[in-house]
Amino acid sequence: MKDDDILAHIHELIAEEHGLRQRLASGSISSHEENNRIKQLEEALDQAWDLLRQRRARREFGEDPDSAAPRPIDEVEDYRQ
Repeated sequence: MKDDDILAHIHELIAEEHGLRQRLASGSISSHEENNRIKQLEEALDQAWDLLRQRRARREFGEDPDSAAPRPIDEVEDYRQ
């Protein structure tokens, strides 16, 4: 994935998160459904942001950004922003 693709994916995940919160507020989904999907979205966001940071760091230090790879969710899950 290229940086623009990763950013587009991040924006899609954020839009879905906002949509879930609206659906919860309108009563069309339960808080249990919303919580489960939000957890998945947060994990995917952590992973996508980490990949984007890896690519930028590799580029900054003269390395190939395409050699960056998504790390496991349990590795990136609670990174500090």
